[in-house]
Amino acid sequence: MRHGKKTNHLGRKTAHRKAMLANMACSLIEHKRINTTVAKAKALKVFVEPLVTKSKDDTTHNRRIVFSKLRSKEAVSELFREVAPKVGDRPGGYTRVIKLGSRLGDAAEMALVELVDFNETYNVSGDKPKKKKSTRRAGKKKAEETTAQPEEAKAETRKEESKAEEPKTDNKEDKKDE
Repeated sequence: MRHGKKTNHLGRKTAHRKAMLANMACSLIEHKRINTTVAKAKALKVFVEPLVTKSKDDTTHNRRIVFSKLRSKEAVSELFREVAPKVGDRPGGYTRVIKLGSRLGDAAEMALVELVDFNETYNVSGDKPKKKKSTRRAGKKKAEETTAQPEEAKAETRKEESKAEEPKTDNKEDKKDE
């Protein structure tokens, strides 16, 4: 039974666990993505998301609360300066956990933890480059030919095509007349 089990202790004492999560959170804020085990990634997600929410409102009080958890001036300043403006309109879900498979040494399940708004591959909210219209090549050639020829040239080609379509007769009478 899991009665009263709110946190995953990750096989560590409280001080070690808090220090490890603070270090991982600082690395995540600095590098925008890190590789770790799935269990640590889930624990990190629970640790980081409230801090990112606090960073949306840049006040001295919020900076002190975040600093008490992270214990790194550089990480706090980067969180409030770079991360907070990007996630300002997002109502939550600032991190993404992508499972990568098992580690070779001990077969531990590995995961990639990343800040959602800093990934250009999956970024949906950012400015999307407009898709170019794909056209068929056959249609493209015909369009080029029609635009390249002026109206007079088109009329001449029609006349030539109609002459080519007329059947030629090999009557002896036509030859005698000439």
